[in-house]
Amino acid sequence: MRLFAAVLPPPDVVEELGRAVGGLRSLPGAGRLRWTDRPGWHFTLAFYGEVDEGLVPDLSERLERAARRTEPFPLALRGGGQFGRGRALWAGAEGDLTTLRLLADRAEAAARKAGVPMGERRRYKAHLTVARARVAVDVRAYVAALGALTSRTWTVDDVALVRSNLPTSGAPGEQPRYETVARWALGAAG
Repeated sequence: MRLFAAVLPPPDVVEELGRAVGGLRSLPGAGRLRWTDRPGWHFTLAFYGEVDEGLVPDLSERLERAARRTEPFPLALRGGGQFGRGRALWAGAEGDLTTLRLLADRAEAAARKAGVPMGERRRYKAHLTVARARVAVDVRAYVAALGALTSRTWTVDDVALVRSNLPTSGAPGEQPRYETVARWALGAAG
């Protein structure tokens, strides 16, 4: 199964982001981007890819331990940017990014210790993808518009293990389906 660990924003923050993305989708050229639907809005901590079902119990136990070792922390959506010359457009974050990075490191370490092949390590960059493109796209106007994005600050108090079910129909615009497999509370209460 295709899995990743993530921080999921609360529903009201998703609504705020929805209003901002709605404005972006009305900008000229927005049709060149594949816009991520609301169920796909999350801060990926570690992408695991295809994980053998036999590894999931150990991975889950290790993620739960990582969650317990990480205290809740404040986070908000703020600004945005792009990767790959416009191939990915994202909303940024502000708040306790040090703890968010620590949680991402722990989520990756949990996978490695559980035997999930992780490939090369990359420096963690907190972002929530709102659109993608197959080819380079000039997204300067979108990044500028995201500059005004700011959400309320919320307390991140759990981590989620999410299953990604890729589209199978081949229909243009079909989105992956996301299923939260498990959630674990952060901190000693977790």
